Amino acid sequence: MTRTISASRVATLVGPLSGDERPLYLELAEGLRLLIGEGRIPAATRMPSERELTTALGVSRTTVTRAYAELRDREYAESRRGSGTVTRLPLHATSVTDRIFAPWSQDPDVVDLNCAAPSAPAGVAAAYEAAVAELPPYLSNHGYYPAGLARLREVVAETYAERGLPTSPEQIMITSGALAGAAVVAQALTSPGDRVVVEDPVYPNATQALGHRSARLVPAPVDPDGWDLAATAAIVRQAAPRLAYLIPDFQNPTGLVMSDDQRAEYAAALKRARVTPVVDEAHQALALDGQAMPAPFATHSPGAITIGSASKQFWGGLRLGWLRVPEPMMPALLQARMSLDLGAPLLEQLALVHLIENRHAVWAANRERLGRQRDVLLDALDTQLPDWTFHRPTGGLAVWCRLPRPRASALVAEAERLGVIAAAGRVFAVEGGLEHFVRLPWTRPADELELAVTRLAQAWTNPGAVARTTPDRLTVA
Repeated sequence: MTRTISASRVATLVGPLSGDERPLYLELAEGLRLLIGEGRIPAATRMPSERELTTALGVSRTTVTRAYAELRDREYAESRRGSGTVTRLPLHATSVTDRIFAPWSQDPDVVDLNCAAPSAPAGVAAAYEAAVAELPPYLSNHGYYPAGLARLREVVAETYAERGLPTSPEQIMITSGALAGAAVVAQALTSPGDRVVVEDPVYPNATQALGHRSARLVPAPVDPDGWDLAATAAIVRQAAPRLAYLIPDFQNPTGLVMSDDQRAEYAAALKRARVTPVVDEAHQALALDGQAMPAPFATHSPGAITIGSASKQFWGGLRLGWLRVPEPMMPALLQARMSLDLGAPLLEQLALVHLIENRHAVWAANRERLGRQRDVLLDALDTQLPDWTFHRPTGGLAVWCRLPRPRASALVAEAERLGVIAAAGRVFAVEGGLEHFVRLPWTRPADELELAVTRLAQAWTNPGAVARTTPDRLTVA
């Protein structure tokens, strides 16, 4: 299906043309290419006519004509009889999807609600291009930065200071993603047989990373209404763990946010038991309702280790994360890190510097997009599946739905038959169960989310789906 986009919308997305040293048509073509590459102008979109765009931008007809020609030459557009100029991507779907992780990904009729990770927001392509321009001076060096590029450590430290948590660059280690950071912590601070308290339900890949050293995972309940801190404190006293892993900001999968008072209470309980908190802040920047977030957990627990991630707040393809640690702990973590890898990719680190420096503009546009998609998903659930219950998340990437009957695994199997891939509650359970729950992310476009809920409603009402199950899919986010 070919979409259309108005000239006024294109002009808004492109923004003012600066008329710098480049010819104006090249500046326009470059702006359009980035918009197409980032998906803000989707592939298979019919562009406005040259005359319409000329008027909307206030430039000459020749400028638009040559810009469109440049897009066609670089394979970001093509001419179609009766449709004018239509956008495209140089790579076909088979080149950009992964059949190992998502064997259904090349089927255009399948809606993937298994992976709670959105496409790249505006600004990612530009950050990479800036990074490529800055790369040559680094090529004369070996390229290994076990603690991370100094510039990146500095800007990451500044983000914590901005949130009221003074942090020096020496407290920051850049890792190859948040899970790699969790593995470094496990390597440095646990031995086989040590106990680690983890939330239940919880992000499953994190528990696998923390179990890297054969640690024993001890579940602590996170109810649909929130954390049971009294029960958690008792578990901590009885288990005598080395670490406690928690997600206080838009907890994955429940979407809950721990209040400041709860953070202080939990931090005090861990301090009494001499347990090191490992705080996952991957979703912290995704407050979708414009609300102020509670202070970082480490404000209440100076000995805490905080895990950050570029994947959720920017883009998963960056494959970068970081650790914020008490400075005396850094040598042990560096030694552990060197046994796992020698550093994160340099080009991505340079790109992330630019994204963090421009984070507020990038976040604003990304939050607006995700908030709109969240509302579409929740409205569709209210309308088509009114007997399902959930707390409306104020941020993050997914909603944790409670089903009236414990049929999550059968539902997921039937939904897959109808063209929707979703994750049953058992995927997030430390010790099994949670058949009353499914997690549904809002990271797909609005039309796909509406279609997905329609199919889920069909799957839920199909009495023949009761006995069917399907193997759990790989969950990466």
